Amino acid sequence: MSKLNPRQAEAVKYIDGPLLVLAGAGSGKTSVITRKIAYLIEECGYPGQAIAAVTFTNKAAREMKERVAQLVDKKKIRGLMVCTFHTLGLTIIRRELRTLGYRPGFSIFDQSDALALLKELMMKDGDIDMDHVEMIQNMISNWKNELISPEKALSMAGSQGEQQIAAIYQHYNRALKAYNAFDFDDLILQPSLLFDEHPDILQRWRAKLRYLLIDEYQDTNGAQYQLIQTLLGNRGGLTVVGDDDQSIYAWRGARPENIAQLSKDYPGLHVVKLEQNYRSTSRILKAANHLIDHNPHDFNKKLWSEMGYGDPIRVIRTANEDAECERVATEIMDQRLRTGGRYSDFAVLYRGNHQSRLLEMKLQQFQVPYIMSGGTSFFSRQEVKDSLAYLRLLVNPTDDNAFLRIINVPRRKIGPSTLEKLAGIAVQREQSLFNTCGDAHALNANFPPEAAKRLFDFHDWISGVRQRADEGDPIAAVRAMIDESDYENWLHQNASSPNVAEKRMGNVHSLVDQLKQTLGWLQEDDPDADLEAVINRLLLRDMLEQQEEEDDSDRVQLLTIHASKGLEYPNVFLLGWEEEILPHRSSIEEGNVEEERRLAYVAITRAKRNLTITLAAKRKQFGEWQTCQPSRFLDELPEEDIDKLGFGTDTEKAQNKERGRETLASLRDLLKK
Repeated sequence: MSKLNPRQAEAVKYIDGPLLVLAGAGSGKTSVITRKIAYLIEECGYPGQAIAAVTFTNKAAREMKERVAQLVDKKKIRGLMVCTFHTLGLTIIRRELRTLGYRPGFSIFDQSDALALLKELMMKDGDIDMDHVEMIQNMISNWKNELISPEKALSMAGSQGEQQIAAIYQHYNRALKAYNAFDFDDLILQPSLLFDEHPDILQRWRAKLRYLLIDEYQDTNGAQYQLIQTLLGNRGGLTVVGDDDQSIYAWRGARPENIAQLSKDYPGLHVVKLEQNYRSTSRILKAANHLIDHNPHDFNKKLWSEMGYGDPIRVIRTANEDAECERVATEIMDQRLRTGGRYSDFAVLYRGNHQSRLLEMKLQQFQVPYIMSGGTSFFSRQEVKDSLAYLRLLVNPTDDNAFLRIINVPRRKIGPSTLEKLAGIAVQREQSLFNTCGDAHALNANFPPEAAKRLFDFHDWISGVRQRADEGDPIAAVRAMIDESDYENWLHQNASSPNVAEKRMGNVHSLVDQLKQTLGWLQEDDPDADLEAVINRLLLRDMLEQQEEEDDSDRVQLLTIHASKGLEYPNVFLLGWEEEILPHRSSIEEGNVEEERRLAYVAITRAKRNLTITLAAKRKQFGEWQTCQPSRFLDELPEEDIDKLGFGTDTEKAQNKERGRETLASLRDLLKK
């Protein structure tokens, strides 16, 4: 507690009712949450299993749990839930599976699985244009996030097109149930519906979870808000931590108004503001405060810092987009040369991924090493998805998507016509493709002997692996399955080189190692955890964060502003501060500039010491040069804290000469060394 400032300590010790911790950027909110968990256990007598701390990424949950483990004896935190919203939902679903009407061995469909299912359903309906599949998937997701059932969506439909989408939603839900599967949004929706329909189950969960701590509350959607409200009831055991100024995910259902709604739901809500920032200089915070003051607020706050006033914020205007990216590349080289820092001290943030293409070329041209966030997910690699499909089928024999992915990987001489006929029999008998393969009578009556044998042998083999996993060591059974499948030889036959095949097989082995590790720590809290629980946890982990990979090599970081939330860098460049880029054209047209301003606020508060904003006078669009207008957000920054470059002032010319002399001096010093 001695390491907390007065406001942080107040937030930790307040347990007399619902609490909102309004935590500004860089204000140490994680310390508050972790120390509050320790306080509840050590000082207030809460057992670990009575507390749930919920956040939005697995990475944040892992870090939080590690920090709690440093503060509290391991025995006392047994059963403590520190997890994401979706992991909490998955835990509830697993324990209430029978009441939900699902069988053990259920699957979780990721976005690509769900998309494939929608395509399959829509192919049967000639009135739906296949180009709209992703739009329909987003609409269904939005409905689920607002707890809107297919029946309600149908009743709300205002046009024939909306009626068709609502009908697809209905078919889609029925198909998921037939596959014994949940999609990502169901992990919040299903527990909410369960609690509404079964008050006895709700009471049991309320008795179990006596105190809830919710991080990043401004990012909650309708379903997540409702789930927390239902679990809490009229009790006071709630601490939420959030910042409405950092709500930048409306496009995926986040509702910053959920923070304001708290004071309506809980008239006695206690509010603690964390305004001391431990990240940035005072000048950077002053600019951020000035900018965000242009948005309306239910709760006002002002970030402040003891990190010194700091250097002016530079706004650099260049002739065009090519010159802008070249200027950023040379500025990074120049600053690194003069300060003797690392490339990893620099980050370039932009509104959209398309802005990075030209920047990459310039960094390559000047031999500046860089890394882009959002690379290929480990779980998106073909060999990992193949292996996971085997595992999914192992724990859920009704998972037709998994079956279709691996029935011919490696090749088993089971062609499309055989699979088409198999699907027809499965539909007729109302069973899964895999279970149909185990129906010897149906196979012999419909297929030539060789084809029937291949299908039956596959069923017999997977069933045998499942039995070994249930009765013995599940990880050993999985390793044996991979060996018996001859997958490694298949990789060598299809890879461009032996090295590529070996690397891909190494990814398969890494997956099995993760299975083993995850099973171990799951069984620490739940001795009954099995292979099914591990596989679902791994699939959920990928869907939540797409394998967040940390990189500590010395490279400039390139990432979107959305991806930068929660991160910090000594030197930050903000690219393309122009009208129709930031704020984005669609936001201007839709009248949603407030979220774009919050996005700009998040971008500014990523910087610790130096902040540089760039814009171009002209950009090429459709082969023609277009004049660009500076972003309105530049006029909302404090003029006295800004150094403008590229605007043709006399002051600027003098600054350029001085800067040139400093760079030459740095070069001479470097050569002497």
